[in-house]
Amino acid sequence: MSSPDKIQRILFDDLDVRGVVTGLQESYQSVLSRNSYPASIQTLLGEMMAAVTLLSSTLKFEGRLILQAQGTGAVRMLMAECTHHQQVRAVARIDGDVPDVTSLAQLLEDGRLALTLEPAGGQRYQGVVGLEGETLAKCLEIYFKQSEQLATRIYLQADGQQASGLLLQMLPSAKASVDDWERITFLAGTLSADELLSLDNETLLYRLFHEEACRLFEAQTLAFYCDCSRERSENALKLLAESDLLDAAAEESDGVLKVDCQFCNERYLFTQTDIKSLFAESSQEGGAGDSVLH
Repeated sequence: MSSPDKIQRILFDDLDVRGVVTGLQESYQSVLSRNSYPASIQTLLGEMMAAVTLLSSTLKFEGRLILQAQGTGAVRMLMAECTHHQQVRAVARIDGDVPDVTSLAQLLEDGRLALTLEPAGGQRYQGVVGLEGETLAKCLEIYFKQSEQLATRIYLQADGQQASGLLLQMLPSAKASVDDWERITFLAGTLSADELLSLDNETLLYRLFHEEACRLFEAQTLAFYCDCSRERSENALKLLAESDLLDAAAEESDGVLKVDCQFCNERYLFTQTDIKSLFAESSQEGGAGDSVLH
C-alpha cells in the first residue's frame, strides 16, 4: 500500500504545484477496533483520516486540524482530526439504521462539511461548505475552490483495512502555469483505486510522474492517539450543575457516574463523593480568585 502510517510531501522542482501522499493502516485499524461500524462508515472514516492528514501537512502550525461532516439522517456526524505531531483519531455518531449507499450526501442528509483549525495558541478558525460533491474528495475540492481560491485535486481510498490519499495543489504564483497544472492532474487521474491503496510512495511517484522533476520529502510517521484524560473529563463536568450530576450518579446501580471518551472508549468513573469534591474545589478556586480581585 501507500507506505503504511506514513505521510510524505512531494516536491516538483520546476512547477508551482505541491503534493502530498499518505497511507494509514495501524492507525486506521486502531479507530475501527474501538467501535462496530457498518462497512460504508468504515470506508468514509478511512477517507476522512486520509484527508485530514493530507490537509494538515499543507499547514505550518501547532495545534490540530479537524474535519467534520454533519447531517440530520441516521449518520449524525463523522469526524477525523490530526495534530502537528501527526497524531490522528476519528469517530462516527450513528442514530438508526445506516442506508446501504456510498454517497456522502446520501448518508448525511442536509449535510455540511466543516474544516476547523485549532492552533495551540491563537484564534480558532472554521470554514464550512455544503456537501455538493458525490464524494468527500470532491466536497473538499469545492471547499478549496470557494474558500481558498486554490485549484486542488484530492484522491482518497479506503477499504476497511487501509486508507490512502493523494493531494495536489496549484500554488498562487506569477509563474504558475495552467498547462502544467492540467498535465499533472491528468497524470494523477490515471491512478486507479487499487494502485492508490497498494503502491508504496516511491513506486506511486514513479508510476505517475517519472517524466517530471519531482522527489519525496522524508516520511513522517502517523499514529493513532487520543488525548482524553480524567482532568479533561472533570473540566467538562464542571460545566454542568452539581445537582444534575449527583442525580445521574444516583440513578446508576452502583452509584457511579461514567464518562466515556467517544474516540477511544476510555471510561472515567466519578462517585458522588468525587462529584462533591470536584465542585468544592471549583468553589475554592473561585473564592481565591475573588479575593485576589478585591
